Amino acid sequence: MNLRQMEVFRAVMLTGGVNSAAELLHVSPPAVSKVLAQAGKASGLVLFERLKGRLIPTPEAHQLHAEIDQLWRGVEKVRDVTRELSSGAQATLRLVCSASLAPYLVSRAVARLYARFPRLQCRVQVVSPDIINQTLLDRSTHLGIALAPHDNPNLATVRSYQCGLACVMRSDHRLARKKLVRPADLAGERVISAPESVPFGQTLERAFGAAGAAMHRDFECISSTTACWFAQAGVGVAVVDEAAIAGGLLAGLEVRPFQSAEKLPVRIIRNRYRPMSVVEKAFVEEFDQVWAGIGKNGGAAAA
Repeated sequence: MNLRQMEVFRAVMLTGGVNSAAELLHVSPPAVSKVLAQAGKASGLVLFERLKGRLIPTPEAHQLHAEIDQLWRGVEKVRDVTRELSSGAQATLRLVCSASLAPYLVSRAVARLYARFPRLQCRVQVVSPDIINQTLLDRSTHLGIALAPHDNPNLATVRSYQCGLACVMRSDHRLARKKLVRPADLAGERVISAPESVPFGQTLERAFGAAGAAMHRDFECISSTTACWFAQAGVGVAVVDEAAIAGGLLAGLEVRPFQSAEKLPVRIIRNRYRPMSVVEKAFVEEFDQVWAGIGKNGGAAAA
């Protein structure tokens, strides 16, 4: 007997008749009769005898029903788990991301995701790009959202974006009067920079070009988010990736476009040999929507 035949047989045993079983299963009585006959043939048993128009289960049918009923509780559990997984009721999501992407982009995407999967169990870690790769490779995390990620043949890019540069400074700074900041405008200014040993520092070197020699670059930090904090405190001006200032979360900071052809890659990445879950795919969709929202306001664009 296959599962469909078991289901029909069980329904007849529970309801006592073909018509009632058909109503329970939302099918026609002839359909129930046909499957019931197939069940009897497949089992090699006489399952019912007809007495005065009623189906009377045989002793073998009662014994078989006890076994099928126990099995069916497992089948129902599988159905329940399937529904819960498809709805995210039992879903887990482990994310790692670069510091610039956490304050606005990732946080908004996660908030949108919770609107779809209210019982989601989610964990987010803010780490450096090399740690992002490590956690994906050892499968301790599901998705990485990385700024200037390090390539690895065992990791696959799910989505990629391009992020430009912006200049941030306090409202009372002289550069706040400009609509566009050029590298030459930073001459004589303390420019919060990044070490040349990291990809972002190398991007800034290319963006500043020859004008970099006229800047005071005696203060360094690795992440754009950290650079914004120090610019806010008045340490200097900072040239950061646009993702770090998305949403205008830092009060007291003025943001101006920075003239440069340099773009930073932003990627959602995963372990190439680990398929994505329903909830992981949904997160990518929500991140896409949040990214599209900042793209309408300038700078960032999907690749």
